[in-house]
Amino acid sequence: MHAKVAVVTGAASGIGRALALGLARRGARLALADIDPGGLAETARRAGALGVEAHTWQVDVGDRAAVVSFAAEVEKHYGTVHQLYNNAGIAGGGVNILDAEWAVFERVLAVNLWGVLHTTKAFLPHLIDSGAGHLVNISSLNGLMAQAELGAYSTSKFGVRGFTEALRMEMVAAGHPVRVCVVHPGGVKTNIATATLAEAERIGRVVTAEYREQIRVYNERALRLSPDRAAEIILRGVEANRPRILVGGDARVVDVAVRLLPRVYPWLVGRAMRQAAR
Repeated sequence: MHAKVAVVTGAASGIGRALALGLARRGARLALADIDPGGLAETARRAGALGVEAHTWQVDVGDRAAVVSFAAEVEKHYGTVHQLYNNAGIAGGGVNILDAEWAVFERVLAVNLWGVLHTTKAFLPHLIDSGAGHLVNISSLNGLMAQAELGAYSTSKFGVRGFTEALRMEMVAAGHPVRVCVVHPGGVKTNIATATLAEAERIGRVVTAEYREQIRVYNERALRLSPDRAAEIILRGVEANRPRILVGGDARVVDVAVRLLPRVYPWLVGRAMRQAAR
C-alpha cells in the first residue's frame, strides 16, 4: 500500500480512524472524510505524525452533490485514487419498525446505504483508471443477520452487502482492475450506539430508562473488539485480496449460524437478547 492514495469515510473516530492510521503505517497517502471536523483533524494529525500526507474533507456522504465534489477535489489534489474505504455509518436503533418515524429510516439509509452508493459511483472511475483499484465497503454483522429494533440499520447493511456483491461481479465481467470487498464487523468498541442515544435526545425523542440500560449493556457486553484490531483484520484481508472479511468471533459464529440454522437462529438471537438485558 506504500504511496497509494486511500480514501476513508467516517475517519473521525472508531474503525475509520483506525483504518486511516493503519494505512498511514503502511505508507499510504490519505484523503479523509467525516462530518466531525474536530475528530477528523485529530485523525489527520496522528496520521501526519506517522510521516504520511493526509488531507481532510468535511463531507456528509448522504449528500450526493457534496460527495461528487469531494471525489473531484481528491482526484485533483492527488491525481489518482487507488483505494476507497466506505466506513461512514450510523445506527439509528432502539425502536421497533412499527413505531419508528420515517425520519429514522431516511437518515440511516441516507448515510449507510446511499452514502456507499454515492462514494462508490463518484470514485469508481478513478479506481479503474488507477490500474490497481480496491473498493472496501463496510457492512456489519447485521448485514448477515437482522436484529429486532435495528430495522433501519439492518436494512442498510444488507443493502451494502448486496450492492457490493453485485458490483464485484460487474468488475470481474468487465475485466476492470478493481478488487471489491465487503466487510462484516461484529462488536467493535466504537461510539455508534452511544451516538444513537445522543441523536435521539437531540431530536426530542422520548428516551426511556430501559433504552438507556440497553445501550449500557450493549456497550459493555457486545462491543469487545478494539477498533485497532478490527482495522488490522480488515487491512490484512485487503492485502490478501479477500472478497469477504469477517471481523471478530461473533461475526464468524453468526455467519455459520444463519447458513446452517436458518429456521432456528432467530429464536437463538431473541433468547440471547433477553439474557443480555438481565
